[in-house]
Amino acid sequence: MVQFHIQPDSEIPASTQLFNQIRFAIASRQFPPGHRLPSTRALAMQTGLHRNTISKVYRHLEEIGLVESLAGSGIYVRALGHEGGGRLKSAIVEQYPQANKIVQESLDKLLGEGCTLSQARELFLGEIDWRLRCSARVLVTAPTQDIGVGELMVQELEQALKIPVQLVPLEQLSLFLDQTHGGTVVTSRYFIGEADAIASPKSVRVIPVDIYDYSSEIQIVRNLPKDSCIGLVSLSSGILRASEVIIHSLRGEDLLVMTAQKGDNYKLNALVRSARTIISDQASFATLKAAVAEARDDLIRPPQLICCDNYIGLKSINLLKRELGLG
Repeated sequence: MVQFHIQPDSEIPASTQLFNQIRFAIASRQFPPGHRLPSTRALAMQTGLHRNTISKVYRHLEEIGLVESLAGSGIYVRALGHEGGGRLKSAIVEQYPQANKIVQESLDKLLGEGCTLSQARELFLGEIDWRLRCSARVLVTAPTQDIGVGELMVQELEQALKIPVQLVPLEQLSLFLDQTHGGTVVTSRYFIGEADAIASPKSVRVIPVDIYDYSSEIQIVRNLPKDSCIGLVSLSSGILRASEVIIHSLRGEDLLVMTAQKGDNYKLNALVRSARTIISDQASFATLKAAVAEARDDLIRPPQLICCDNYIGLKSINLLKRELGLG
C-alpha cells in the first residue's frame, strides 16, 4: 500500500505535497490504470489533511486528465492510449459498420484452414505490426518549460528501440500533427491528459509510458542522517522540482536538498562540493562524475554517487516495442 507523508509545518502547501506524491504514484504505476484511489476519508486518516483539501487535489488530478470520477464508485486512474482499446474498437465499429463482419469472416477462414486462435492472432498482429513499422514515426512530447524530460525520454527510447525518435514540444504538437502523416506520440503520464486531448481528434494514437518508481533511491533518502545534504542532478527541471517536493514530504527540514541540471555548471560544482550523497539520472551521470573528478582536490571526502535506472520503466519499453512491431 502506498503511504503518503505530509510535512504540516512546511512552506510547501499540503495540497501541493499530496498532489505531487499521487501524481508520482500514477506516473510510476504504483497506481496503475483502473486503480481506485483511496477515499477522501481514508486519505484524511493517513495524512491528517482535511477531506476538502483531498477533494481539491482529486479535482486537480481529474482536470489534468490523470484520473476520472465514477459516480457512486470512486476516483480511478484513467486508462489512456493503448489502454483504452475497448472504447477505440467501439468507435471504429460505429465508423465502419462492416468491420466486425470482415474480421470475423477472415478469422473463420483462417480457422477453417487449420489455424489455431493463437496462430491466427499472431498472423493478424504480425501483418499489422509490419505495416506500422513501415510507416512508424515516433514522437516524444513534453512541455517547453520541462523539455529536459523529453530529451531524457528521447535518449532512452532511441537506445532501446534502435530507431530515430523526434522531440516535439507539447505547445507545438497540434501544428506538427497537422503537417505530418501517421506516427505515434509517446509521453510520460505526467503529460498524458494534454497530449491525448491534442492527438485524439487527429486520429493519432498516444502511448503513455510509466516511469521508474525510484524505490531504492527513496529508501536511501529515508536512511540519510539528519542534517545531511543530498544532491539531485537531472536533464529535467520538472523531475528536480517533483523530487524536491517528495523528499521534503518524506523528511521535512531534516535534509538540505540541492539540485542542478546537467548543463548548469555553476550549480553542479556547488552541489559537488556540498552534498554527501548525489542522485543522478543516467543522461547526467558522466557529467556529474567529471565534475567530481575536477573538484577532487577541494573535497575532504568525495560524495556518494548514485545513478538511477532509466526514467522509462522496462515494462513500458517492452510494450512500446510490441506496439511498434519492433520485437
